[in-house]
Amino acid sequence: MLKAAGAAGAGIGIGTVALAAPASAADAPFAHPGLLHSRADLDRMAAKVKAGARPYAAGFAKLTANRHAQSDWRADPQATVYRGAGSPQNYAALYNDIHAAYQNALRYHVSGEEAHAETAVAILNAWSGKLTSIQGSADRFLAAGLYGYQFANAAELVRDRDDFELGRAQELLSDVFLPLSDDFLRHHNNAVVTNYWPNWDLTALACVLATGIFCDDRAAVGRAVEYFKHGDGMGSVRHAIPVVHEDGLAEWVEAGRDQGHALLGVGLMGTVCEMAWNQGIDLYGYDDSRFLKGAEYVAKWSLGGDVPYTANTRRKGAIGGWSGSETASEAAAVDPGMTRPIWAMIAQHYTKRRGLSASYVTRASAKAAPEGGGGDYGPNSGGFDQLGFGTLAFMRGRADDGSAGARPSPAASSGAGGDRPQGAAGAAVSHGGGRDLAATGGGSGVGWVAAAGVAAVGGGVLMLRRRGGAK
Repeated sequence: MLKAAGAAGAGIGIGTVALAAPASAADAPFAHPGLLHSRADLDRMAAKVKAGARPYAAGFAKLTANRHAQSDWRADPQATVYRGAGSPQNYAALYNDIHAAYQNALRYHVSGEEAHAETAVAILNAWSGKLTSIQGSADRFLAAGLYGYQFANAAELVRDRDDFELGRAQELLSDVFLPLSDDFLRHHNNAVVTNYWPNWDLTALACVLATGIFCDDRAAVGRAVEYFKHGDGMGSVRHAIPVVHEDGLAEWVEAGRDQGHALLGVGLMGTVCEMAWNQGIDLYGYDDSRFLKGAEYVAKWSLGGDVPYTANTRRKGAIGGWSGSETASEAAAVDPGMTRPIWAMIAQHYTKRRGLSASYVTRASAKAAPEGGGGDYGPNSGGFDQLGFGTLAFMRGRADDGSAGARPSPAASSGAGGDRPQGAAGAAVSHGGGRDLAATGGGSGVGWVAAAGVAAVGGGVLMLRRRGGAK
């Protein structure tokens, strides 16, 4: 029997159709490595670089040239990390060390050079042996979310090594990072739920999901998946992408704020989708591939194209305290030269794994290539919000993961690990002083009815159909 995914709920049309998951799927163990990179991904990178294949070789050269990817990197762990307030403002030590751990671990998997694995392990062990608290203004939630998901991804790459303190890393994520991110998604720093733009939710969401997978915490993964689909905050998919137009583009609400934060949000949502995908949970395809439509919108806009924007009014303020509202009435001005290392992962999923058209995302990906990582996009925290290196890590041909239909899109998944794919400028936000409600943390349309619209799914049929009308 075929089940229509995403049909439940008002206004959701026919989306991805997939076979119902077997009852035992929800109890299947998590795949490791299984955050941003699966074992097949790591093997593909190593083989392609060894063969000198393009563009992987250029992506690897970008990695080896980064100062964070050197085996002589030494950690600077802190007992308490402060961001936004407190003393000292030392969160840069954390994000620099995490990126050094990730880059060394990734370099090890590609080259096989043991020294890089040892460096990654030493960095992560130093932090798990010392860090006990993340403090500061509301920005502490950004620190927990961003650096939590990144720490988990670096640690996932060395989790099987004997010299890695796996249990201690799991305790750090579960006891220090996760509680802050969970609390933000539940209470939004005691603010009205729309006080915070989507990227705030998405940092927390990425941390909850990554920690859940790394720590084999099925409940945490379930919370993250449910929030992505139905969360009250602006980071859930229908609030971040509230309007879908007939041409297949969907408004990214933070485009009414500014370009940098919109790019951050798209990168974070893509990260959440990729980590879920590697556990067999298809958030990429959820709600008729709503994320693709939003990513296409942001890509076109960032490339200098004209996009529509529906006026959005948000309530702001603290519950039981000060309040106000703000309206973003048009998409902000953009700098076509601005980029973040976010596009390769998104483009490769939709065009190679799924065989869908993603013309603007593909153009943005080509323009950003070869993608670098932390340290390649300036010294400030914004340049470290994504782990990057998508040209190396995510480029693939049809043969790398099978055909577009070989990895089905289990969009009906509501479990935390079930439905495993087979094979494999706007208005500035103001806030009241001392209230700790931060304003900031520091082509053509898609061819939805294409030849790739029907694909095999384990004996069933996977169908993608464009939905008409603005939502």
